[in-house]
Amino acid sequence: MANIPSPVKITKDGVEYISRVERSKYLISELTRAALRDVGKFLRRKQLDEARKLPGFKRGKRPLRAFQYWVRSREQDLITGIKHNTWYGALQELGSKNHPKKGIVSNSVMENIDEIRRIEGQYLSAIEDENRAIGLISDDEYGLEEDEE
Repeated sequence: MANIPSPVKITKDGVEYISRVERSKYLISELTRAALRDVGKFLRRKQLDEARKLPGFKRGKRPLRAFQYWVRSREQDLITGIKHNTWYGALQELGSKNHPKKGIVSNSVMENIDEIRRIEGQYLSAIEDENRAIGLISDDEYGLEEDEE
């Protein structure tokens, strides 16, 4: 985790001004990213649960890695989906002439909107309490998630 910006103190005519704008912008950005990361983990679990119900889904590591999510820092958004060229990803999601549409990714999002809002709200409500916000922004954000078997 990067260093949290310190407040800027300016003294002018005996009055001390303290600006915490950069610190607040940093905390909002990190809380947003952490919330998106947890939503991604949640959706990936739901997608795997749904995929396991389908015939032909193998329990090896390859299908478990087929469902992924990416939290992009610059755009501050979440991308979730099936990794390209893995386990017939596009055919399972979108369908084709010979394969009916399964909609695993899109259904997992649409069926869990309330839970996604709850997860996001848990993080974004921490903006009011700086210590709680810092506690929610964890250092293990780049660690690999253990695959559920």
